[in-house]
Amino acid sequence: MPPARPAGPAPQRSADIGLEQRIARFTAGFGEHGGYRAPTDQERLAFVRAFAHLLDGDEEAARTGFAQIDFTLRTVTDATGGRRYAEVADGVSESGHTSRGWGRIYVDLDRPARWSVQVPHPVADSRTELLGARVLRGAPGGVLVLAGAHRDAGENGAADVAHRDDSVFHGVVEELARRNLPGVQLHGFADESFRGRDAVVSTGAGDSALADAEQLTAALRRDGLEVCTAYSARCKLAGRENEQGRTAADRQSRFLHVELNKTLRGDDRGLDRAAAAITTLTDRWSRR
Repeated sequence: MPPARPAGPAPQRSADIGLEQRIARFTAGFGEHGGYRAPTDQERLAFVRAFAHLLDGDEEAARTGFAQIDFTLRTVTDATGGRRYAEVADGVSESGHTSRGWGRIYVDLDRPARWSVQVPHPVADSRTELLGARVLRGAPGGVLVLAGAHRDAGENGAADVAHRDDSVFHGVVEELARRNLPGVQLHGFADESFRGRDAVVSTGAGDSALADAEQLTAALRRDGLEVCTAYSARCKLAGRENEQGRTAADRQSRFLHVELNKTLRGDDRGLDRAAAAITTLTDRWSRR
């Protein structure tokens, strides 16, 4: 079980606004051309080392480590839910994307980390970034891992972090898997890509999260949604080649790959339905 967070110097504070609003501001400028630079091995390792300090509750060491690669650690309070989060953001700008595009991390400060929600394709998979915020807000002990650029922003697919193992995003998720924290990764598909289905639930390359997948599928179906169960049937968009899923499988850590159609993601009611179903799972994870 992760240790309780020791008392220590608080991170730099920021204005209290809604978490979704904060994330929407950050992702508003994402485009398909430019805005991503692949990190060096040293930069990626430095980021993950600082992130590990944050999970361990050593916020001062985390802040120092992030500062060495020009990232900031600040406390933000979600005006909607009232929960406090540590925000790891590029030091160049508090709001808006930067030329590096390495993403942001949000970590619940009031409870030890128990689970993660991952958004590898913000904007490209429209509104998954907002869904990630709603899922994070839904249960304590969460970590939101948010990619920092459109999936097509880098050269030769470098910014498509779901299919790369050399990104900051992957390094962070790998650290979470090393600690055996379960995670759910959010994706989106066009309605015409899989007609008649609202969602695809998969355990990715492994099967450690089979019971979790069944629980999530049941929650989605109770809400009247049509789900393809890639863990027990042949489905499109099963995410078997997802790099974070492969890492989780190697470590026998629980990982879910969830695809949602555009209609479900298209309005607030749909996002609420999806978030409520996923929260039935993350709420249980938070009480491990």
